[in-house]
Amino acid sequence: MSLRAPIGACALLVVASCAAADTIVLKNGRRIVAENVTEDAAHVNYETPAGELSLPKEIVERIDRGGFGGASAARALPDGMVTPPRVEPASGYEDVASLAVHDRAIDLAYLERLESEAQTGSAIALARVAAAHHAAAQFLLAKGDVEGAMSHYRRALIFAPDNLGLLLNLGVLDLRENQFSAAVGPLEHARRVAPDSVDTAKLLGWAYYNGNRIDQAIAEWKRAERLRSDPQVEQALAKAQRDQAAEESYREGETAHFDLKYYGGAAPELARGVLHALEEDFRDLEAQLDYTPPEPISVILYTNQAFGDITRAPGWVSALNDGRLRIPVQGLTEVTPELARVLRHELTHTFVGEKSHGHAPVWLQEGIAQWMEGRRSNSMAGPLLQVAGQGMAPQLGTLEGSWMNLSGDEAAFAYAWALAVVEAMIDAGGIGDINRVLDRIAVTPSTAAAVREALHQSYDDLMQQTVAYLKRAYAR
Repeated sequence: MSLRAPIGACALLVVASCAAADTIVLKNGRRIVAENVTEDAAHVNYETPAGELSLPKEIVERIDRGGFGGASAARALPDGMVTPPRVEPASGYEDVASLAVHDRAIDLAYLERLESEAQTGSAIALARVAAAHHAAAQFLLAKGDVEGAMSHYRRALIFAPDNLGLLLNLGVLDLRENQFSAAVGPLEHARRVAPDSVDTAKLLGWAYYNGNRIDQAIAEWKRAERLRSDPQVEQALAKAQRDQAAEESYREGETAHFDLKYYGGAAPELARGVLHALEEDFRDLEAQLDYTPPEPISVILYTNQAFGDITRAPGWVSALNDGRLRIPVQGLTEVTPELARVLRHELTHTFVGEKSHGHAPVWLQEGIAQWMEGRRSNSMAGPLLQVAGQGMAPQLGTLEGSWMNLSGDEAAFAYAWALAVVEAMIDAGGIGDINRVLDRIAVTPSTAAAVREALHQSYDDLMQQTVAYLKRAYAR
């Protein structure tokens, strides 16, 4: 999210065609549908409505001529929409769970014995081994080991492939890990097992929406609403329908890491420039933050009016990352320095959000995003020090949640403090300190606790460090 600054904007996107085309298959599994695909010694070149683009040849697995394909992903997962449903314990579950997990560890020998017994096909043996793996998964989740938990759920489904609770729990974890394509598999299976499950419809809607399959997401959320009214589903459905209406006439462009949509009246050279700028930023952020987003990132270029209508963001918001990078660009025909900063800022949010598993507080998100776009605290150091000297500096805990209800002036001050804190952290320990904090936040319930574990500092220590840094770096 960026503070509004008049960056101009050109009009937005146009139609995704389903005509036959070539498909470029990348080594990471990504598929790009394009026309007039050619190769030279170092690059694969192709055409899209956004113009001619190219990819380094070393990342291309093959080119499928005359095929169909393409997919994209956003990262919009509101709290409460990806909560795993309760798995009703079978008879004797408590006994199995106590034997599968005890003395603060998983009894792998016990699980191996249950798997051996399940080879007989006995219904009781199959239920017991599935229950044991569920218990092991829950134990690992409590410790923050999501990958380990997912492994146990996949193992459990070998023995109980139609268990709705197991399918939904695995789907939830895939969604939380931003593995939206992977989430579709267990969730579609869950729909076949239980067509009237509201949980399945809600979760599958998010898997489709974040996979940029908006029509299918709308269908699932409508199904969920028919089964049971839910305010969160109603809100998500309304947003998806606004996206659908706005994007009916959008053009598309794709690169290795991005899907871009823009209004048909926009200049193709702007769309092409945006994709090139984002790819360069992607490589730099990947190196600095030691993280690679697993799925393509959706980018939408809006007119200012369409941006406001769809996002419903406050007037001071100049761009937004709600899982899709939503950028107003009216009037622009090329990537200006200011637009380049906005693109980098919003892309940083994707990296930080995914690296922290969505747990990074707003102050840290906005501080890192501003620092990465090149902002520094020189112009705001004086006012910040004055406020701190009066004992009126905000507590970091108050800056953790949403800023959407702040006034323009309040938001400007919140942004300034967030940048100053992150700038001071990097001055003290380099970008490595930021990465250590993000890694801890991903598995620690409290941001303050994650900071203590990673940096051996409290929130108060961070604020004192920030004031000392501002005095040293900028006070005259």
